[in-house]
Amino acid sequence: MEFFSVGGYSEVGKNMSAVKIGNDIIILDMGVFLPAIIDFEEQGGERKNLTTEGLIKLGAIPNDNILNKHKDKVKAIVLGHCHLDHIGAVPYLAPHYDAPIIGSQYTLEVLKSELQNERVNLKNKLIKMNPNSTYKVNNIELEFIHVTHSTLQTSLVALHTKEGTILYANDFKFDNNPVIEKKPNFQRLKQIGKGNVKALIVESLYAHQDGKTPSEKVAREMLKDVMLGVENTGNAIITTSFASHIARLKSMAEFGQKLNRKVVFLGRSMNKYIKAAEAVKLINFSKSCDVVGYGAQVKRKLAEIEKQGRDNYLIVCTGGQGEPNSILTRLATKQLPFNFMKDDHVIFSNRTIPAEINLKNRGELERNLKNQHVRVFKDVHSSGHAYREDLRDLINMIKPQNIIPAHGPSEKLNNLASLAFDIGYSKKEVKIMSNGKSVVV
Repeated sequence: MEFFSVGGYSEVGKNMSAVKIGNDIIILDMGVFLPAIIDFEEQGGERKNLTTEGLIKLGAIPNDNILNKHKDKVKAIVLGHCHLDHIGAVPYLAPHYDAPIIGSQYTLEVLKSELQNERVNLKNKLIKMNPNSTYKVNNIELEFIHVTHSTLQTSLVALHTKEGTILYANDFKFDNNPVIEKKPNFQRLKQIGKGNVKALIVESLYAHQDGKTPSEKVAREMLKDVMLGVENTGNAIITTSFASHIARLKSMAEFGQKLNRKVVFLGRSMNKYIKAAEAVKLINFSKSCDVVGYGAQVKRKLAEIEKQGRDNYLIVCTGGQGEPNSILTRLATKQLPFNFMKDDHVIFSNRTIPAEINLKNRGELERNLKNQHVRVFKDVHSSGHAYREDLRDLINMIKPQNIIPAHGPSEKLNNLASLAFDIGYSKKEVKIMSNGKSVVV
């Protein structure tokens, strides 16, 4: 088996890997590096003017040249979950391959929305796979194993072959108390660990963080404490999180309703992920909440909120990274018809993705809010990624012959490697990769 680290091995984002088994190649994920696009747009560039080659040159999507001589061998493009750093490059790179795209129903629904936004009509067939199911690709049995993460229908991807199994574990947490969906399928992971696992490709984002990732139930309690436990009569309450974090949005909506406030979701991303989840019947926010996605509708809704009284509403919007075009940033900079008043509440229920542009934008947003005497509540959040002890548990469950740290620059990959060495793996068994490289496992 040959493994290709196409993207996401030199930065946090634009994840793309490939595994060659005999004459067949399976591609795992095709993601974007959003900070590169945000930085480009802040410099006055327009995304619509970028070609695929331009996006590669910008560092916004993976450079898949390493697969050029193998294009005819690619038999499937497999997407483990719907986050853009894992699927956002599909509109640009999938046309390079005569292969179907395989993902969960929710992941494919989000992908369809992305394709529509980018006005791309893919020829690749879309194949739906349920979590905890299998699908045959030539002589490879593809398996989706349900895990928890900060979005819905996330799976670890197992490739079962005559030579053994490859397990792709890029983005997961071991949450025993999820707000939506079931606990991870530990039973199946332990079964796989009893077989011949040639390699584990595993995320490294929080390999440095001691302990176990707190459950989403913990984040829900933190949110409850801020929303229901702090005096807010007469004040606006605005909450923000990752738009794809449907479980967090569910908690926000429920606490907003406990406050007898009308819940309003604002922003294109909120609209995209909520409508995708509703289309596959995972939620039904629209029954009791307003979901408003686009310019003129957003302005009308904000005018209604000002007229009816800000303390009658909960606004849930985009902007947790301080993105210049997000709803929250545009509210704070008065680009939208809404005026912050003293002691209004803004609750950041997310982490800032630690790219330089994000840290700068988020810092500017917070300063702007505080200058308007807004009460800011930060870090009301629990990560969707595995901490060091969760990663240890996965490695001990799977017992792979080789470990390939993924999803980060070298310092993060080395943190995962140090954990593997601590468990008892040798340097030969831990493969530290960078973008555009390959290794035989």
